[in-house]
Amino acid sequence: MDKLINQIAEELNIKYSQAENTIKLIDEGNTIPFIARYRKEVTGGLSDEILRTFNERLTYLRNLEERKSEVIKSIDEQGKLTDELLQGIAICKTLAEVEDLYRPYKQKKKTRATVAKAKGLEPLAKIIIEQTETKNINEIAKKFISEEKEVLTAEEAIAGALDIIAEDISDNPKFRKYIKKVCYHEGVIVTKAANPEEKSNYEMYYDYQETVSKIPSHRILAINRGEKEEFLKVKIEKNIDKILFYIERDIIKGETQFTQMLRDTIADSFTRLIEPSVDREIRSDLTEKAEEKAIKVFGQNAKQLLLGAPIKGKTVMGFDPAYRTGCKIAVIDDTGKVLDTETVYPTAPQNDVETAKSKLLKLIQKDNIDMIAIGNGTASRESEMFIANMIKESARPVSYAIVSEAGASVYSASKLATEEYPDINVSIRGAISIARRLQDPLSELVKIDPKAIGVGQYQHDVNQKKLAESLTGVVEDSVNSVGVDVNTATPSLLSYVAGINNTIAKNIVKYRDENGKFKNRKELLKVSKLGKVAFEQCAGFIRVFDGNNPLDITAVHPESYDATEKLLESIGFDKKDLTDKTKLSELKIKLSSLDLPKLARELEIGEMTLTDIVSELSKPGRDPREDMPKPILRSDVLKFEDLREGMVLTGTVRNVIDFGAFVDIGVKHDGLVHISELSDSFVRNPSDVVSVGDIVKVKVLKIDFDRQKVSLSMKV
Repeated sequence: MDKLINQIAEELNIKYSQAENTIKLIDEGNTIPFIARYRKEVTGGLSDEILRTFNERLTYLRNLEERKSEVIKSIDEQGKLTDELLQGIAICKTLAEVEDLYRPYKQKKKTRATVAKAKGLEPLAKIIIEQTETKNINEIAKKFISEEKEVLTAEEAIAGALDIIAEDISDNPKFRKYIKKVCYHEGVIVTKAANPEEKSNYEMYYDYQETVSKIPSHRILAINRGEKEEFLKVKIEKNIDKILFYIERDIIKGETQFTQMLRDTIADSFTRLIEPSVDREIRSDLTEKAEEKAIKVFGQNAKQLLLGAPIKGKTVMGFDPAYRTGCKIAVIDDTGKVLDTETVYPTAPQNDVETAKSKLLKLIQKDNIDMIAIGNGTASRESEMFIANMIKESARPVSYAIVSEAGASVYSASKLATEEYPDINVSIRGAISIARRLQDPLSELVKIDPKAIGVGQYQHDVNQKKLAESLTGVVEDSVNSVGVDVNTATPSLLSYVAGINNTIAKNIVKYRDENGKFKNRKELLKVSKLGKVAFEQCAGFIRVFDGNNPLDITAVHPESYDATEKLLESIGFDKKDLTDKTKLSELKIKLSSLDLPKLARELEIGEMTLTDIVSELSKPGRDPREDMPKPILRSDVLKFEDLREGMVLTGTVRNVIDFGAFVDIGVKHDGLVHISELSDSFVRNPSDVVSVGDIVKVKVLKIDFDRQKVSLSMKV
C-alpha cells in the first residue's frame, strides 16, 4: 500500500498524506463530487479533475498489482520462478512490461516452435544456441530423425530446432524492450494510398510519413480511421540493421558452423514474430494515448457546453429546420412547459413562406415569445434567413440564436422522450429539445448520451467504454457544480447528482408528485431507497427553493448547518436574512471583513470548509453559470457571400480540437481558427486559450467559396 500511495503522490505531484486520505475516502464509497466539495480538509483541496485522474490511476495500479500476482503465481506453478524474475516483475510500471516478462512462460497456442518441441527437438535447439559443438550439425541432427514423431530428415530436425530458437528470441523481454525503444525514438509512421486513384477524405495521407515520437494524436486517429475504411495502408519503418546487429551481438559467439543459420534465424524471428507483434503494440499504445487525449478534449468541450449560461424567464420558440417534411415548431414557456406546436413549410420544395410567416407571427403574439432557437442542422441556413426576415414584421421584439441540435434526434426517439411527451409526435420533440437547450443547456443535454452532443473529435473511433466513463464523470461534475432544484428537476438530471442512481431519481420525482414540493433537504430521507449514506453524498448538491430552511438554497452541506448558524449569529445575523435583499447586502459586507483562520478555530471547522460557507452565504442560490458567456442573439442574417477578407466578426466557439477551434460566425459553416492563429503567443494546447461557448472576436483570413470554408484568426 505504501508503494501505491507513494507512486500516485509522485505522479500527481501531491503529498503522501493527500494520496493516503483520498484512497481511504474512495474505498469508503464516497463519490468524487462529494470528496471534491465537502472533504477539502481531508484531501488538501484536490479538485474534481485531479480526483478523477487519481481514481483512474488508483484503479490501473491496483489492476497492475493484481496482474503481477497472477503472473508470479503462474510462473511459480511451472517451477520456473527465479529471484531475478520476481524482482523484474516487481519493478514493472505498466501492464505491457509485465506481459513482456510473462511471454516466455505463457501457455501458447499451436506454433511452429510448439510443434517442434512436441517432436523432441529442444535438445538439438540447445546444442545450436550454445554453439560449442564441433561435430557436424547434420550428423548430430540425424539422431533426432523419427518416423513416429514425423521428423524424416536431418534438415527437418534442424529447421524445427531453429523454429524453437526463433520463438525464444521473440519472447526475450530484453530484445523486445530494445526494439520498442528504437521504434519509439527513431521509427517512422508511413502511410500510402490503398488505391491512389480513389478520392477520399484521407488524400493528405496517400503518401505521408512522420516520426513515431512526434506524430500528434489527431493524426493517429485520422490514420487509423483511413486504414479501417480501407483507403490507407500503414506501416512503421525502423532501422532493421541496427536491431538485427543488437540481437546478433547478444546471441552469436564468434564464427562457427552455426553462425549463418543463427543469423538467418534471428532475421526470421524478427520478420515473422517480433516485428508484427511489436508494431501492433506500438500502434495500440499510440492509439491508446491518442484516445486518452481525444477523450480529455471531448470532456473539456462537453463540460463547457453543459455549463453554458441559461436564459431564464423567457418564452422560447424551438425551430427544428427541415426540407420536404417541414420545419417543426414548439413554443416553451419560461418554466419549460409546452404551449404550442406547429409544422410549417418555408423551405424547399414547398417554399410556402407566406403561410409559415403568418402562423409564426400569430404564435409570437399569442404566446408572448421572446426568442427563437434555430437548430443548426439540415436547412438551418434557409430557416435562419426566413426567421430573420419574418421577425422584422413582428409587432413584438424577438431575437434568435443558432443552437447546436446534435443528439436532438437521438433524444426525440428515446424512451425518455416518450415518457416525457407521450402525446407529442416524435418529430416535434426535437423542436422542444432545441428550445429547452437555449433556456437551460444542462437540464436538457443530460437527457442525451454525452457522446452524441457533437463536441470533440473522433468520438466514435475511441474506446467507447473509456469515453462513456469519462463523459459520465464530466456530466456528474457539471451537474454537481451547479446544483439541482429538487422541485423541478427531471429524473435524468437527478440521476447525475452524487449518491443518486436512476431508481432513487425516479423515486424522488414520484414522492414529489404524490406529496407536493419538498420543503427541505431532510425530507429527502423519506424517499424510498434514499438512506443516510445516499443523503450524505447528495444533500449538498440538492437545492430547495421556497422551502422552510434558507440554507437549503445554498451549497452548504447539512453537516455544516450548526457551524453556519453559529457563524451568522456571531456577526449579528440569522439564516432568514438570506432571503432578505436589504439584509443580504449588509451580510455580504460583514462576511468580506472576517478573519477566517481565527473564526475557523472558534467554530471548530476547517478553514477551507469555512471559506466555502462564507462564499455561499455571500451569494445564496446564485447559479454559477451566470458567469459563463451568453449565447449570441441575432436579428439579421449574414450570408457566406457577404464575407470579406479582413472582416472582424463576433462568433461562438463550437468545438475545440488539437489543431485549433471551430467558431460559428453566423454563416452556414463554422470557420476554423488554426492553432497558430489563436494568439500572438505560442499555444501548445488550444484548450489553454479557448473553450466551447466562448464569445470571441475573429478576423476573416481566407475564404474558399467553392468549398464553403473560411479561415479565421483571433489575432484581432
